[in-house]
Amino acid sequence: MSAASRDDGASKLLSLGLLAALLCGCPGSDPEPEPEPEPEKAWQIALDHEDLDRAVLSVWGTAANKVFAVGGPLGNSGFESLALYFDGSSWRDLAPGGEASFWWVAGTSGTDVWMVGEKGRITHFDGSELTEHDSGVEATIWGVWPFSAKDVWAVGGTPLGGTAEPNDIVLHYDGDSWKPVTLPGEPLGVAHYKVWGTSSDNLYVVGEQGTIWHRSGSGWVLQSDPPIVSSTLFTVHGCSAEQVYAVGGLSALRSGGDGTWTKESLKPSNAINGVSCADPDQVIVVGGGGQKQRLIDGVWTNEYDIPPFVDLHAAWAAADGTFWVVGGDFLSGVSPNQPRDGMVARYGSGALPDVITP
Repeated sequence: MSAASRDDGASKLLSLGLLAALLCGCPGSDPEPEPEPEPEKAWQIALDHEDLDRAVLSVWGTAANKVFAVGGPLGNSGFESLALYFDGSSWRDLAPGGEASFWWVAGTSGTDVWMVGEKGRITHFDGSELTEHDSGVEATIWGVWPFSAKDVWAVGGTPLGGTAEPNDIVLHYDGDSWKPVTLPGEPLGVAHYKVWGTSSDNLYVVGEQGTIWHRSGSGWVLQSDPPIVSSTLFTVHGCSAEQVYAVGGLSALRSGGDGTWTKESLKPSNAINGVSCADPDQVIVVGGGGQKQRLIDGVWTNEYDIPPFVDLHAAWAAADGTFWVVGGDFLSGVSPNQPRDGMVARYGSGALPDVITP
């Protein structure tokens, strides 16, 4: 065999070897990159009494890193109402002005956000400006829930005021003005604390004396007649039309959307104030003494032994499993010119800034 033939055969063998290596991913080819592990989530305090001089009473967002938090001095003169926005890198003070504290915040987007509170206060944020609305009432508006810019519900009342004070308050905004809604039957004389639903034809209102109203296409029905619990229900929120929670005191109720309610198996360490969920596996309940209970694999797990330890008033669950909670000193009496401790915390990943910019 000539030298030229031997060289030609060797070249063919080398080419075949390279082709086989490329096809089988043998040593010599670039390895597939390892997938990056998801960041570990943990409870973190974002803002506390060193950063806040007013209680924080509600939190809501459009994403885990796009969050609004509201509150105020709760009658302690010398301090204004509180409205903050977190954009993922910094906290911004929206500077709403006025001393009437906000008790709740909710929206449909970052440019359609509603804040409600004391003295019938209703404020709208369009992403750049705050606009005050005339609610037509003087009692506190405790809760709000919008479905669109022309379909917003708000509720309120006077705690322990009975029928002698403004109570049983339900308001609806049609894009032009807020109008009172009259519920069927004789007035119950109860303060309504929160409202939530999947649409105006599947709407829930909860309040004093374990009150639960449901609005469907056929009208309003009192689902708490006969009463399911006697304690006040402070918050209602759902993951879907088939998974709705109502909480207050030592009670946590759940409805499958069929008009019946059952008690959840969780054992609260303190009074429950708030509940929120993003999907059936991402539910959180918060309350006094830093109570934080998450539904994990169908079991309620109490994380009260993890900071923060202050009284928590409300929570918001993001779609990615991040939870925001807020609270502070919202239970003590009025004390003029005295600050109130505030708290914002998160169950999530990544660093959190603790500076509020104007």
